[in-house]
Amino acid sequence: MLKSRFFLLFLLATPALFAQQFTNSTLPIFVITTPNGIPIVDEPKVISHLGIIWNGDGATNYLTDPFNEYDGRIGIEIRGSSSQSFPKKNYAMETLTPDTMTNNVSILGFPKENDWVLHGPYSDKTLMRNALAYTLGSWIMPYAPRVRFCEVVINGDYRGVYLFTEKIKRDKNRVDISKLEPADNSGDNLTGGYILKFDKFDGLVSGGFPSAYPAMPGGLPGGTTYQYHYPKPDEITPQQRSYIQNYIANFENIMSSPGFADPVNGYASVLDVPSVIQMIFIQEIGRNVDGYRLSTFMYKDRESIDNRLHLGPVWDYNLAFSNVDYCIGPSYQGWAMDFNNFCPGDFWVVHFWWKKLWQDPAFAQQMRDDWVELRADKFSNDRILHLVDSLQNLLTQPAQRNFVRWPTLNEYVWPNPVVTGSYSAEVERMRTWLINRLQWMDGAMEALVAVDTTIIVDPPGNELPIAVPSPFHDNVEFYFKANAYQPVLLEIFDGQGRLVQQKKDFYLSTKVVKMDWDGGDAPAGIYFYRLKVGKNPPNTGKLVKY
Repeated sequence: MLKSRFFLLFLLATPALFAQQFTNSTLPIFVITTPNGIPIVDEPKVISHLGIIWNGDGATNYLTDPFNEYDGRIGIEIRGSSSQSFPKKNYAMETLTPDTMTNNVSILGFPKENDWVLHGPYSDKTLMRNALAYTLGSWIMPYAPRVRFCEVVINGDYRGVYLFTEKIKRDKNRVDISKLEPADNSGDNLTGGYILKFDKFDGLVSGGFPSAYPAMPGGLPGGTTYQYHYPKPDEITPQQRSYIQNYIANFENIMSSPGFADPVNGYASVLDVPSVIQMIFIQEIGRNVDGYRLSTFMYKDRESIDNRLHLGPVWDYNLAFSNVDYCIGPSYQGWAMDFNNFCPGDFWVVHFWWKKLWQDPAFAQQMRDDWVELRADKFSNDRILHLVDSLQNLLTQPAQRNFVRWPTLNEYVWPNPVVTGSYSAEVERMRTWLINRLQWMDGAMEALVAVDTTIIVDPPGNELPIAVPSPFHDNVEFYFKANAYQPVLLEIFDGQGRLVQQKKDFYLSTKVVKMDWDGGDAPAGIYFYRLKVGKNPPNTGKLVKY
């Protein structure tokens, strides 16, 4: 009898029994069955069966209902990088014909395709950060991955709430650029389309090419790699490799030149500026710690269609919207663009041309003007918060089941900045953070066009000395050249002309050197600096503390 009770307790603790208790949902239900229940692995894809139950918006879907949305074969594998360490896995999925050929189908109202992603939020306890970012992106960008929440059962095991979304790929309904065939090795056909990305390496030997320029001032060339996304690394031809590498080299040569902001021959001739600004807005609203440097896509079509490099689509915002406890931390203040200052020494850095664009007053002004326009309409507090509330209403009941299956609400999951203990508290914390973040960005956008936007982004040259960042929140770095044994005097004054700090030092160097001012305790406002190196005339400038 005692043995039977232990056996019963074991059964009650198993995920399979919980799956039996999961009977219905207002979300679509995905039921995945692998042959003989074999586990899904990270390559190769396991040929499996997928059945989807969806009775339409507002209807209840029962696990006993017939598979009325999809009933057929798929290939499925685990996907992701750091997320693979979590027990709740993410999956890449390919819809197949009965004879295992790729099968373009429409699922849950999405345009026909065969490559899909099942994203399983785990560290993101709101369950909605990716959905929020992709939806915001869809409001202003030509394309952002479409999203639909669902609940997933795999081999009788209830796996919780997932986000069904589209894989980023070239397609008329996704990244709408020209198809590049292996035979397209000359003429206009060779010039597009291409999709590149900044991301972590995925074990690819020749999966991309290094930049010829340092990612940061004073660094070594090759610190940033442009990775091939389309065509795939094992499919792109030598001629196509050569073309896109030369194209990027020309773009970076322009960005590193003194005339980079020339309205005719500068960056605007090879870079789609609206797409850059749109990408910046989504990265910055979420203050995405991975922004600009990881999961960051760009694409180029044929010259006859559009010869400019476009940024996008948006991807991977699990660590955005204050879900990080390192580097930039959970604060709603500061630009995600300044990651290199917040996290010096990180292997993946924000490449030099991202921030150099801000050095052009016309770019800063356009960014500010676009922001003001969006804040009055698409990005108003009311509209963004209504989106958050709608997602919360949709997820509240499914979230209860998810957190029974994955009881993490009272646990730290890397890299949560806090543990709130409830789903509603997780959403409310993010909601409050968003309100503060949007307000901060309103002021910071105004400051961008009110101060000198010169920022050290080039390999050091005649433009020194210089102070970065501005606007600043904590630390300001002053870069300058000191020849021989020269004394250096740095003075900081507040807006009333009162001396706030004075620093003196000596440098024996013919290279660029740096002096810091820790202004973290200083009140927000306008500051002025005077930097005197040796017997040279002093250099002065203005700083804004937010």
